[in-house]
Amino acid sequence: MDVEAAFKLLEGRWKLVILLHLFGGQVRRFSDLERLIPGITQKMLAQQLRRLEGDGIVTRTVYHEVPPKVDYRLTDWGQALCPALDAILKWAECRQDFPAAASSVCVRG
Repeated sequence: MDVEAAFKLLEGRWKLVILLHLFGGQVRRFSDLERLIPGITQKMLAQQLRRLEGDGIVTRTVYHEVPPKVDYRLTDWGQALCPALDAILKWAECRQDFPAAASSVCVRG
């Protein structure tokens, strides 16, 4: 897979935010994600979850009960993104004016 194709899997305003709420084996219902991500519309959340599912990053489980229950979790492949995203967050904290810079463990030269 080339760089462009890899980045395309994660492009979009909300995908990384959704992933962060699913890391660590978290299982979330649609309404949980909607509540945890202020500003996202139901339509956009559904669209992003469908794309993540289609790309094999998220799995969707439907429980046939009344009312219907659906939950989302990362696939093993999706969970493998955790160290990379953690590294990006640590990288951002190295910036002097980043809000969490005071608690950063980054070495500044």
